[in-house]
Amino acid sequence: MSGPASNSMASGPSMTRWWQAGLAMLLVLSTLLIVYSETAMAMVEIWHRSETFAHAFVVPPISLWLVWRQRQTILQLTPQPSLLFLLPLALFAFAWLLGETAAVNALTQFALVGMLVASVPLVLGWSVAKQIAFPLLFLFFCVPVGEFMMPALMDLTADFTVAALRLTGIPVYREGLQFVIPSGNWSVVEACSGLRYLIASVMVGTLFAYLNYQSSRRRLVFIVVATLLPLLANWLRAYLIVMLGHLSSNKLAAGADHLIYGWVFFGIVMLGLFMIGARWSEPEVSPSASDVPVKPKASKALWPAVLTATALVVAPVMVLDKLEARQGAVTLHLPELTGWQIEAGVPAEWAPVFLRPAAEQNANYVKDGRRVGLHLAFYRDQSADSKLITSSNQLVSSDDKRWARVGGGTQSAMIGSGPLTVRSAELRSAVQLGASSERLQVWQFYWVGGQLTSSDARAKLYGALQRLTGQGDDGASVIIYTRKDADNPGAADLALKAFAEQNWSSIAAALERASSAKP
Repeated sequence: MSGPASNSMASGPSMTRWWQAGLAMLLVLSTLLIVYSETAMAMVEIWHRSETFAHAFVVPPISLWLVWRQRQTILQLTPQPSLLFLLPLALFAFAWLLGETAAVNALTQFALVGMLVASVPLVLGWSVAKQIAFPLLFLFFCVPVGEFMMPALMDLTADFTVAALRLTGIPVYREGLQFVIPSGNWSVVEACSGLRYLIASVMVGTLFAYLNYQSSRRRLVFIVVATLLPLLANWLRAYLIVMLGHLSSNKLAAGADHLIYGWVFFGIVMLGLFMIGARWSEPEVSPSASDVPVKPKASKALWPAVLTATALVVAPVMVLDKLEARQGAVTLHLPELTGWQIEAGVPAEWAPVFLRPAAEQNANYVKDGRRVGLHLAFYRDQSADSKLITSSNQLVSSDDKRWARVGGGTQSAMIGSGPLTVRSAELRSAVQLGASSERLQVWQFYWVGGQLTSSDARAKLYGALQRLTGQGDDGASVIIYTRKDADNPGAADLALKAFAEQNWSSIAAALERASSAKP
């Protein structure tokens, strides 16, 4: 039987309120998307460019469909602005400003989605937002975040694959993400991390749990399984691909086809998960009249809420426009170091990958038979395409044919005004027939407006504070490197430590001159 007419459609006065609230909601959402159009388009560009985040294209349509499914229940409510949500809207707006000044794309995009979500209870009220809480929160899957997990996931994949090969009886020699078995050489690259499987599984698993279960416990358990299963599936995929290549003398699973095998295997695993999960599905409970909150009294706060929300949305962009911009080219000269000679005309034997720095220098210094390389990458007016801290800036790219990263850690030295912990890494050249491999020891840290750190997060924070105080966003990566002696492996770190401590004042002066030069 159908319920009372009042439960199946909104009454006349309530429908009038819905038209007004709908117009107000459309105005706020349009303002957000217009004011932050660059952030929104940057997000869409990442969806298009990266297969890892291509799933985000279906997130907004799914959210709209989930809301549409509940339209009858929603229309029984009366929209009532909730001014308490001006606070989270303001916090998300500030987060966007902070992310923009620090050139953290994930933060600006998360903040934009947060503002979109917070505007719903602000304009339509808590009772409406509560009814569509999942579709609103589901929108956060639009944010392309997670690449920071890639190094750890690659390490886990390598750990599992090597351990499984050894359990199978295949001897393995491993260095970092590179390993050798009797039939050939293998390496774990970005595509092997399983990040795209993980993110896609969590998104689809969350949606499946919401649609098929009613209890929070079952939903949580399924989401946890959908998070852990793709990790295990990716490890098995990597092991099976290596085994397939090994057993076929590398005629199968070599090249791009192993990615196809991976997606097929992942699809089979996820299909099995959903088939098993469906066995415990719970029937959807249709809301009854008693489930629908009582309609609140009419409110006159709708348009004041819209005006206040608009002001909060526009404020961060206006503040950003007021910050000092330092346009223009940067001139960065190699520092002159006492007792060290620059090898003029001799190209550096290795160079890290830094995308579109404002200025870059890389040269070898020689003293008493010891050669030390110095690489400086200077950034100014940082943006999504040109910034100091990004996963695209790497010591060695995955497609590098000569060098591979085989180790890493930290070292400490007296650099600047006190002790500084720097990141260290060991690089190995490709083994040539009849020759031994070369190895480099590398140290890296950041200079941001005079502040030193090896932490990505601190470097971002220093840059944001510098920008917010009107001092620009100048920053640089400082890398020193030298050859590693197999007979005395500790000598390389000692040489880098001495080089950094003795010459930092000259290097810092070169960076200061580049920063203080007027465009």
